[in-house]
Amino acid sequence: MKKSEIDAMNKSFAILDERRSHLLDSERTQDLKKKVKEIRKYSISNLDELLNKGIKKLQENGNEVIFADNSEKALESILNIVKNELMVAKSKSNTAGEIGLSEFLEGNGIAVLETDLGDRIVQFDPESRPSHPIGPASHLNMEKIAELASKRLNTKINPEPRAILDAVKSDVLDKLSKCNIGITGANSVAAEDGSIITVHNEGNINLVSMLDTHIVIVGIDKLVRTIEEAVSVVKLETIYATGKTTPAYMNVISSPSKTADIEQILLDDMYGPRRVVVILLDNGRSESIKEGGECLLCIGCGSCIVSCPIYNAIGYDFGYRRYLGGRGVVLSRFIENEKSCFDSGLFTCTLCGLCTLECPLDICTSEMIEKMRKESVESHLFCPEHAKIASRIRKKGSPF
Repeated sequence: MKKSEIDAMNKSFAILDERRSHLLDSERTQDLKKKVKEIRKYSISNLDELLNKGIKKLQENGNEVIFADNSEKALESILNIVKNELMVAKSKSNTAGEIGLSEFLEGNGIAVLETDLGDRIVQFDPESRPSHPIGPASHLNMEKIAELASKRLNTKINPEPRAILDAVKSDVLDKLSKCNIGITGANSVAAEDGSIITVHNEGNINLVSMLDTHIVIVGIDKLVRTIEEAVSVVKLETIYATGKTTPAYMNVISSPSKTADIEQILLDDMYGPRRVVVILLDNGRSESIKEGGECLLCIGCGSCIVSCPIYNAIGYDFGYRRYLGGRGVVLSRFIENEKSCFDSGLFTCTLCGLCTLECPLDICTSEMIEKMRKESVESHLFCPEHAKIASRIRKKGSPF
């Protein structure tokens, strides 16, 4: 990441940190942390049971459910649905980023319209990547954003927030009118209710999920028992991610559009989607659970990278795709392999533990990284510089 991008990102992080500081130590937040920690621990410990319940209930509600063992199965399933489309609309989704969905679809001749403002801005810059799970364009300053938008939209846009917003919004709405299929992620899945919970501030998920076909791609680690538990999880995520107690929108999607307003005769296909397809993605998560599954407790707030000295120094080069920082490094080993874990920054982390101190669920990322370093060295994956130091210690008794 360029120095100008690091500076812009750190400025954004400082504003976020100040915005949420008055909420983190409140009694209400502390109680919510305890509650969500128990919810997430139960979910990970009982995932098979929740998965079976969730699939059954989602299908009973009229949704189509596809279980994808890996990214290839998920991508193949989505392509089978969208293969005749010229363009699909998409909301912000770290899970879609995990499987490289946008790149895959565009490689198959299908344009992807990012509807989240931050993701759309990042989409304008082929050299850039999202730098925060909630604020993807945190690393771009006002002047750079205006420059990128002006070039992409072929019009002069002043470096002023409202001017940028209006220009991007107008372009997105124009293109959205040509889309039949919308793709979103999900913040939680309530297994006992068969419901998907999505959270957003811009209202774009409302638009995307109301297209003729709505595809939801979500990791199986997002399963919880009930809607009430799901709301607790997303409320805590919102506090830590944005510094607000509640998001602008919290949608509960349980089925395709329907009505029974004519003599209580149930009819499908009213105003919303005719078809809802839920893709439940494993992609290494079951393997992670065999080793304790601690990295799956994450609620995706991004608090760990705001405090991480390494991430604040080098940005999104530390992490794996849209899973940024140390947690992304850990997750990459289960999603891909030890080589991917090494390449994501396994030996970049300082093991300072600040991520754990800032994490609402106290996830011990540095301890997991330390364990994986040992395994990596045993597999002969380590930094050449470290080998030289080890050699000097063996020969001279000193690293110097």
